Amino acid sequence: TSGDFTAGHLNTMTVGWGSLGVMWRRPFVQVVVRPTRYTYEFMEQYDTFTLSAFPEEYRDAMLLLGTKSGRDGDKIAESGLTPIASAHVAAPGFAEAELILECRRIYWADMDAARFLDPSIESNYPHGDYHRIYYGQIVAIYGSDAYGG
Repeated sequence: TSGDFTAGHLNTMTVGWGSLGVMWRRPFVQVVVRPTRYTYEFMEQYDTFTLSAFPEEYRDAMLLLGTKSGRDGDKIAESGLTPIASAHVAAPGFAEAELILECRRIYWADMDAARFLDPSIESNYPHGDYHRIYYGQIVAIYGSDAYGG
């Protein structure tokens, strides 16, 4: 989710590809967003984003958020999820999430098909809409008891 909760200007999408780790002595997440996605505009405009993990009962909401565009209506309201203010970043989390990572963008790069070492990777891009890779420094983590509190 990227945007500004206070301003009411935000968008979210379901992500399935990414990673967690340490880079430049900082905890980070790496997410990828295609430039054709509405969320891409928010990731470019705002320097913060959040990642939220949900219990299994929200699978249908995740499917909706991953297949509908925020350009076409209020998909967050349609999903039934409740955006909430974050403690350290402008981007919101969700009340229903059991884990929230608050992140500040620290790096980005565009995928270059010429660097795919396995030619089969190209099959993920039939329209040539290669992802932009964003690294976000994790500035806060909140979790339910399922994640150790």
